[in-house]
Amino acid sequence: MRVFVTGATGFVGSAVVQELIKAGHEVLGLTRSDEGAKALASAGAAVHRGDLEDLESLKSGVAASDGVIHTGFIHDFSNYKESCEKDRRAIEAMGSVLIGSERPIVITSGIAIAAKSGSLIAEGDKYSPSSPVPRIATEQAADALAEKGVHVSVVRLPPTVHDHGDHGFVPMLIGIAREKGISVYKEEGLNRWPAVHRLDAALLFRLALEKNLAGGTYFHAVAEEGIAFHEIATAIGEGLHIPVAGKSTVDADAHFGWFAHFAGLDCPASSSQTQEKLGWQPVQRGLIADLENGDYFTL
Repeated sequence: MRVFVTGATGFVGSAVVQELIKAGHEVLGLTRSDEGAKALASAGAAVHRGDLEDLESLKSGVAASDGVIHTGFIHDFSNYKESCEKDRRAIEAMGSVLIGSERPIVITSGIAIAAKSGSLIAEGDKYSPSSPVPRIATEQAADALAEKGVHVSVVRLPPTVHDHGDHGFVPMLIGIAREKGISVYKEEGLNRWPAVHRLDAALLFRLALEKNLAGGTYFHAVAEEGIAFHEIATAIGEGLHIPVAGKSTVDADAHFGWFAHFAGLDCPASSSQTQEKLGWQPVQRGLIADLENGDYFTL
């Protein structure tokens, strides 16, 4: 299968590219830079020039492929709502080329979109249409494609997809702790983050593509259902050799600043249906073991 991959040079996308090629697929990777083109060529992928805001480049990439994996996202947290709307437009554009065919598209979303108070999030749990979380735009776009008969599936990623080279939420927490000289959790730190190693996640994307289910199927890239935030904060404190402490919500919010919402997420999630449908079995080391390995603390 020739697979068009967006975000192909990113942290998750680059692992997806390697997983696809290893399994015998051809990859057409989206990139906007010469550096990205070199990285894709080195990985054995073909290069497609464009970006997530160039909708015509997205359409032509899809038209030249047998399937799509969309891992790209514009990570501009200063204008998060607009980034999410850009993702909606990108999905709509790519999906428009697939209408009337059985070619699959796998779209990336986030576990926290379907968070339920105190309960494990299952694959069948949906976002609330009235949710204030802008990222629901991604799943709304996916569901709209499913209603048009497109073979679309959604892979929800947890707050942390970990491995060497991670530049997501955990490095942000480490940066805050390093800057302030203390690793903090809110209240008792009992809120939980699910987690997955990026190589396990990459395998899941490939399996979802190959399964090619119709009807808007949701999968969870969850290896660990819910790690208490105080465990993450403690591992960070130990890695940086700094104090670890719980603070009141008010004080913790001041400590974390714009990241306070994410630091307080409680979104434990199950992947039992995903594992059953796809035969996916995560085998890589867990988040705390990855933190204890020390790579996250090297500058």
